[in-house]
Amino acid sequence: MTEVAPFTGYVYPNETIIPWGVLIVLYPYLTGLVAGAFTVSSFYHVFGMQQFKPVARFALLTSLSMMLFVPTPLLLHLGHAERSYYSMITPHLTSAFAMFGFFAAFYTVILLLEVWFVFRADNVKRSLRSTGLARIFYRAVTLWSDDLSPRARAIDAKWLLILAIVGIPSAHGLHGYIGFVYGSLKARQWWESDLMPIIFLFSAIVSGIALLMVLYVLSCKLRRVLLDHACLKGLTYALWGFLMFTIMLEGLEFANLVYKGKEGIDMIMVYVQGPLFWRYFVLQFGLGALLPVMLMSIMIALNTRGRVFVFGSTISALLVLMSVLLMRWNVVIGGQEISKTGKGLLTYPMSFFGQESFMSALILLIAPFILLWVLTRLFPPWVDRSGGM
Repeated sequence: MTEVAPFTGYVYPNETIIPWGVLIVLYPYLTGLVAGAFTVSSFYHVFGMQQFKPVARFALLTSLSMMLFVPTPLLLHLGHAERSYYSMITPHLTSAFAMFGFFAAFYTVILLLEVWFVFRADNVKRSLRSTGLARIFYRAVTLWSDDLSPRARAIDAKWLLILAIVGIPSAHGLHGYIGFVYGSLKARQWWESDLMPIIFLFSAIVSGIALLMVLYVLSCKLRRVLLDHACLKGLTYALWGFLMFTIMLEGLEFANLVYKGKEGIDMIMVYVQGPLFWRYFVLQFGLGALLPVMLMSIMIALNTRGRVFVFGSTISALLVLMSVLLMRWNVVIGGQEISKTGKGLLTYPMSFFGQESFMSALILLIAPFILLWVLTRLFPPWVDRSGGM
């Protein structure tokens, strides 16, 4: 636990601790990337939007890489991580936190199965042309099957569609429950809102789309291949639309909070106009949300193409990723910086080293991308120029 000093007003001795630190900020950020990346994959596998085909399989690998690290911030945050399995064998069915393990396990299984069916045919081909350990690995991955018949491929496609359809509510429910947890906590005026689950869900979608835009552009540069303009344009349009709706929801939530004028609103307004002003209005809303919307609107209106479009879309996506991370910070940390009694404010001094520190959060943020690189080497997800997988 990290002790913090009051910023203004006064707080009681039992309020001088901010229990949820940077790792709990990272937890909803990673789950948001999971849900957002899976959404992009569903655009092609469920809804048949051909412009998303070049990144559909890559989106699945991205979602899987992030998902496998989602529980890690929670485990590091716990005092006794080795006891975490008790929530699975002795579940408290009325606790949203306790149900996370079941939600996460179910979605992970769905995601693993979908990845298996997507890459099954390609892995069979790799097992037939490989030798040594590589052949053993791919044979094991395909469960020692070499069936590439039209009937087998039809079964793959059928199960892929079923899993993708089931995965949509699973991925969105996994992240929506986090917003439900915060929105249902009446002890924190900054959190209690009926819109919180919806805001978390739509901010997750925009963060996942933005991440795939950045990764797709970067991967094309590293592989020295031409990127598909229709694909990047489709991602940009999707980001633009979902982002505008997300901004509207967050604006409505703040306006509703101010209009209701519940107990503690005076201290909230002091907080918003003071230490939160730059993080909330300037960086999260202004630089991270309104600026990307304006930039993408101009490019769409002018039908911008070529390097200018790639550069503008990438910058917009990076700003959105920053905005969503700040949103998570301003919700998790910001809600705790306002005392429960509404009489004073706290500050959160994040340590640089330690179990719950800047370095541990940075390592956890980088680790999924290392795993993603390994998975793309084992299971290349890219579509060739002829349109084949």
